[in-house]
Amino acid sequence: MEKSSNKLVNLSVAFAVEILNLVKFLKSQHETIICNQIGRAGTSIGANIHEAQYAHGKADFVSKLQIALKEANETSYWLLLLNKTNIIPNAEYERLENLCREIRITLIASIKTAKGMENR
Repeated sequence: MEKSSNKLVNLSVAFAVEILNLVKFLKSQHETIICNQIGRAGTSIGANIHEAQYAHGKADFVSKLQIALKEANETSYWLLLLNKTNIIPNAEYERLENLCREIRITLIASIKTAKGMENR
């Protein structure tokens, strides 16, 4: 689980940097509503993953990862809207969505592993 946690931390930091760069672009385009939403959700993923590192037991750890997963799903929604409204091009959408998907897949695996450890 340690290896997966490090991967999640690294992925979430890289993704947050990408989201913050996207937020700068959105602000320059005066897209404030969606800018605030994707900025909050996209950076919250990493914040919750970091909080999970210092969880008070397995239940708290799983809860933080589940919140991160929800935020990743929300971020994916905002990315889709940005693409469907032609605010970001397909290539940028696919690049960011692939990174977000990798985070979601890793989160799901980590949650399943942690829950399996709880049941032992």
